[in-house]
Amino acid sequence: MKRLILASASPRRHELLSLTLLPFETYPSTLEEKMDLSLTPSQLVESLAEQKAEDVFTYKPDCVVLGADTIVSFHNNRLGKPKNADEAADMLRMLSGQTHEVYTGVCLLDQEKKVVFSVKTEVTFYTLDEKTISWYINTGEPFDKAGSYGIQGHGSLLVEKIQGDYFNVVGLPISKVVRSLKDFGFLFTESVTQTE
Repeated sequence: MKRLILASASPRRHELLSLTLLPFETYPSTLEEKMDLSLTPSQLVESLAEQKAEDVFTYKPDCVVLGADTIVSFHNNRLGKPKNADEAADMLRMLSGQTHEVYTGVCLLDQEKKVVFSVKTEVTFYTLDEKTISWYINTGEPFDKAGSYGIQGHGSLLVEKIQGDYFNVVGLPISKVVRSLKDFGFLFTESVTQTE
């Protein structure tokens, strides 16, 4: 079986891929991404995931490479990581009481084939007052998160409901990923050796 390479430095993606119990290595892409903002959010994350996977594949051509990218979109506007507390507060006010979308693009690549897809999850926030926004910013959590929140952390307290894959919001739609890995010879149901 070929080696599986995760082309991401994200600890959240590493943790999610570890749930499969499949052996894998991490080799982050260092490529400067090309952002074509004329693309739809789903097309954009697929393009970014593909760029990352293809970059790492040049260094690991005998492996199966997994690239991924996640964006937060609100009214077709891409929300990145906030530069400071004021920008984080502005984003949280914008998302307050509203529904936004989280898209994750995935690219799986080896010498024989390439599979690219994206998954969308809708996230609805409670209405947030200024005290709640200030409290959340003071946790320090918004600053390395697209959209200024992390659903797997303190940001979970801001979320009223989601429609779709929760793990997609965290950064990797892991159930769909492992099913796509079957096409590359990886079977997660055989990743643990059972003994009597």
